[in-house]
Amino acid sequence: MKIITTKKQLTKFVLMQKNLGFVPTMGAIHIGHISLIKKSIKQSDKTIVTIFINKPQFNKKNDFLKYPRMLNKDISILAKLKVNYLYLPSKNQIYPNGPSNNIKISAFGKKLCGKYRPGHFQAVVDVIDRFIKIIKPAKIYLGEKDMQQLKIIEHFVSKNYSNIKVVGCKTIREKNGIACSSRNFLLSLNEKKIASRIYKYIKNIKKKLLMKQIKLIKIKKKFYKLGVNKVDYIQMLDINKIINQHKKNKKFKIFIAYYLRSIRIIDNI
Repeated sequence: MKIITTKKQLTKFVLMQKNLGFVPTMGAIHIGHISLIKKSIKQSDKTIVTIFINKPQFNKKNDFLKYPRMLNKDISILAKLKVNYLYLPSKNQIYPNGPSNNIKISAFGKKLCGKYRPGHFQAVVDVIDRFIKIIKPAKIYLGEKDMQQLKIIEHFVSKNYSNIKVVGCKTIREKNGIACSSRNFLLSLNEKKIASRIYKYIKNIKKKLLMKQIKLIKIKKKFYKLGVNKVDYIQMLDINKIINQHKKNKKFKIFIAYYLRSIRIIDNI
């Protein structure tokens, strides 16, 4: 595995790559990331992973400072997976003139997490756009766990880069049902149990919600009963119609965002 720290080095290695798979991460590599990387290795000639904790997408400074950082462990995992390239850019390489204020994203960016985290998705798309321009990948691998992010990036890439495919990969869950996330490293054992109960509860009442046999207010009360500190949203959406309203096939997911202490958990079930 080649570890690359400068744009100049990177350009030299990826310039002639025709079928390059790209897995963007903020580190704290977990089995969800590993599944994306394995898919890229299978489908691409070469795979590049980036680790870059993107400060502009954090709404709270404390959240950015507390984000798990375990670079040595990450490098060891990626080397064992036989990733071709690991790109570790500095902030100045990605933002030589600061973040952009001109990123246009789908209107879906104002809903769900976008409502509670203003500017978050613009910052995510901005950094992905910057990586695309440097790396020039053929495919970008993203997890369905961050479904809203996936749909927004898919829409942006299809509008701006016709030669790049965004590959959505299924959510990988821990044995207790929690969707794999770097933030899970910050949860206590008891908080993991609460998150597991939330997942199982939502899974069990999904059909009732679809048939309008249970109200969202009742679900919200149950979240608090199970030990949640704060609920941002619980919402059911047809994911096939999120961006394209004309699609006929229906596929409903329950989108949730809640807090355990100051740790924000998101999922779609």
